[in-house]
Amino acid sequence: MSKRNMPRARPNAWQQELLDQLKTLAAGHRQDLRVTGHPRTGPGGPVIVPISVRTGDMPQGPGGLAVGEVEDFILVLPPTPRIPPWVQTTHTRFAGTPHVLQGNRLCIYLDPAREWDPTAGITPVMNRLWEWLADAAAGRFDPETALYHPVGGILHHTPGAPTVVVREPVPHHSHGTGWLTPRSPDRLDLTGQPADAHSRRTPILPVDHSLPLGAGSTLAELVTLIDSTTADTPVFALRTGDASQALLTALAASALRNPEGTAQHFVLAVRHPTAPAAPPFLLAGRLQAQPSDTLRLLARRRIPSHLGTLPDELRQAAIEWCYLSDERPEVTTRRDTQRPVHAFHGAHVHIWGCGGIGSWAAELVTRAGASRLTLSDPGRITGGLLVRQNYTENHIGMNKAAVLAQRLRTIRDDVTIDITDPLPDSALLEAADHADIIIDATVSMATGRFLDLLAQRPHRRAVLAQMATDSLTASLGILTIAAPDNPASLSAIDHTSGQHVLDTPSLEPYHRLWTEPAPGDELRPTRGCSTPTFHGSAADLMATTATLVNLLGTQMRHPVSGTHLCAQPHTGTLPAHHFIAHTSLDR
Repeated sequence: MSKRNMPRARPNAWQQELLDQLKTLAAGHRQDLRVTGHPRTGPGGPVIVPISVRTGDMPQGPGGLAVGEVEDFILVLPPTPRIPPWVQTTHTRFAGTPHVLQGNRLCIYLDPAREWDPTAGITPVMNRLWEWLADAAAGRFDPETALYHPVGGILHHTPGAPTVVVREPVPHHSHGTGWLTPRSPDRLDLTGQPADAHSRRTPILPVDHSLPLGAGSTLAELVTLIDSTTADTPVFALRTGDASQALLTALAASALRNPEGTAQHFVLAVRHPTAPAAPPFLLAGRLQAQPSDTLRLLARRRIPSHLGTLPDELRQAAIEWCYLSDERPEVTTRRDTQRPVHAFHGAHVHIWGCGGIGSWAAELVTRAGASRLTLSDPGRITGGLLVRQNYTENHIGMNKAAVLAQRLRTIRDDVTIDITDPLPDSALLEAADHADIIIDATVSMATGRFLDLLAQRPHRRAVLAQMATDSLTASLGILTIAAPDNPASLSAIDHTSGQHVLDTPSLEPYHRLWTEPAPGDELRPTRGCSTPTFHGSAADLMATTATLVNLLGTQMRHPVSGTHLCAQPHTGTLPAHHFIAHTSLDR
């Protein structure tokens, strides 16, 4: 059967429904919207619909996109309602405009997961296109925030390529050299110096203009695009300028210094299109081992610096783009910056007791960015503790503090963790002078008395805190705080708070935090003389501890001595939170 006689692929039911709606919409708005050609459909693929939109009446604002009387577009209807339709131009005239991807695709949905409703049909799609054009013409887009990614407006990532993690400053005013070190099959770390014998030399090259059409998918495309200063340069033109010469020279020089049979990586530092003084956007790419070896072979004869001198197999070699996790402080805002736990960022935190509360508190403050943790707990992990403590089956029989330290280092490798001798230890008397916060999660009388000694130190810096829960449910929490400027001990604060709670009828649900456990409140986990402990699940302990850590975070900047009481929502306890200031009890 000839290609001409092959049956034409037909839209599926979903696409046909959108097509019908589009035709109806166009018929009702003949002056503003037209379907200008026959829809084309590929097997199992999207439906391509040429349309035109009247834009001549759109107000033109300062810096706005120049639009004609009528603009032509391509409306693409995907084969599944999970993906919203998208709109492309038939040219690259809009390239460089905010919310234009790869020179010709309009970003009409910033977050499709929240903005695209498949049941609403085609009308909202056309409305979004109209609003996009009106905003672009009026200059209402904020170029500082409108770019998904400064390079082509898209994420450059090749499936299967590893993630490159960047945390150190990257040179971007001149050519530099970095080192990529494998952390796992899926992760490479970019650093200024080699980390170990497996680190590989990686050129870092500045690109002094934006790349509105993206960075391509082959070496030839990349070389052409980084030399292009306008969106009209043909992508496949074999031309080489200063930027691409530097790229080819640096690639070849690094490849020569890296082992045979290894992929050659590179990093581009691309100037932001609307903020030239801002830190550059980073792209990490690689040539696979075979083309890298070809590059090495050529470099041994003469360092290549011109695309035309390369064999076709190398020009057309695929560039694999690595997902780049850019964690440089100057370009990344922590997601918890506005949250209470941010008070622990950069802090030195002591956690004494690494059990049901301490093991979860340690993880929370580590994730919050504490710079140093000091852990203390002589206990060992048993299988029954896995119900509620932050450990795993492989940890049974091991020391709690040692295992917790190991776990925390897997969460953040830049945190310093110390393990102290069991309390009370006279060497820890100075802890109150140099730590920012000491958290007692032991429910130990001896530890409490030791903290009372620390409270009396004349130059105490540390906030002292005790965290505990009730023995019946582990759903009530108590946090007692001794501020550095208050000589009152935790025991004294706890005693006066307890008297207040026991004398206050509205706080009756919290009475059991100060009274002896009733029969059945405590738990004997095994037969015989097993140590009494409290009921509670991991969900109970995680939730209660998280609440206590948040409450402590709210007071870290300006601590006030006193006692916080809290209850999880499923208990029905009211008030769910209550603070008893120690100063108010002294009056």
